[in-house]
Amino acid sequence: MKVEKKNFLIDMDGVLIHGKKLIPGADEFINSLKAKGIKFLILTNNSIYTPIDLAHRLQVIGLDVEKSNIFTSAMATASFMKLQKEKGNAFVIGESGLNVAIHNAGYILTTEKPDFVVLGETFDYNFHQVTKAVQLILEGARFLATNPDPTGPTEDGIAPACGAMAALIEKASGKSPFFLGKPNPFMIRASLNYLGVHSENTVMVGDRMDTDILSGIQSGMETILVLSGVTNLKMVDDYPYRPNQIVKSVAEIEV
Repeated sequence: MKVEKKNFLIDMDGVLIHGKKLIPGADEFINSLKAKGIKFLILTNNSIYTPIDLAHRLQVIGLDVEKSNIFTSAMATASFMKLQKEKGNAFVIGESGLNVAIHNAGYILTTEKPDFVVLGETFDYNFHQVTKAVQLILEGARFLATNPDPTGPTEDGIAPACGAMAALIEKASGKSPFFLGKPNPFMIRASLNYLGVHSENTVMVGDRMDTDILSGIQSGMETILVLSGVTNLKMVDDYPYRPNQIVKSVAEIEV
């Protein structure tokens, strides 16, 4: 499928990689974008790793990208916080990807009267931290979360993710979180601003109808669904909206 020269926002898991394996043709697709000077960002709802960590992980398996080509839900969350309040305090449950992004946004990480409680993905949710988060939210801190995904894949199988823990905190505090990752259009707008491009000149490529394609449509972008991830052709009919194009994988996208 031929796409006229546009910018690209590209989901990572299920589009470029499966776990620690490269999806066939993903490297040629990225190399083609680079060779033709087409701007692109790889988007992920995973807030665990920093862009430099993710770039290294992708380089190891054969995808030649730099940290500047990666935008995470942690970065979107930090951008939102900075827009809400230039500098402040935050209580954060997450790993280095989230902590570094929030710190770089000018926030102090603390348990004392934070402006925000921020929940992200982590390797090991700590009940003491969760209890503290509930208490701080009840005291007036605003509740943010990086992404609504209830589960995520691990090497040992499916495990509870940010959305599931957010539901627990919401139930205990009575306060709903504001999710900043896909499908929130804010993440798309933040990534477009980061890349310095406009939605009408950009294509969203993803494998999930309920996050990638939905956020792309809501942001006024052209959308391409790839069938190399979680969505198959029959599942598309479950949704009231459609992508502009459907392909087997990014290997079929010509730029």
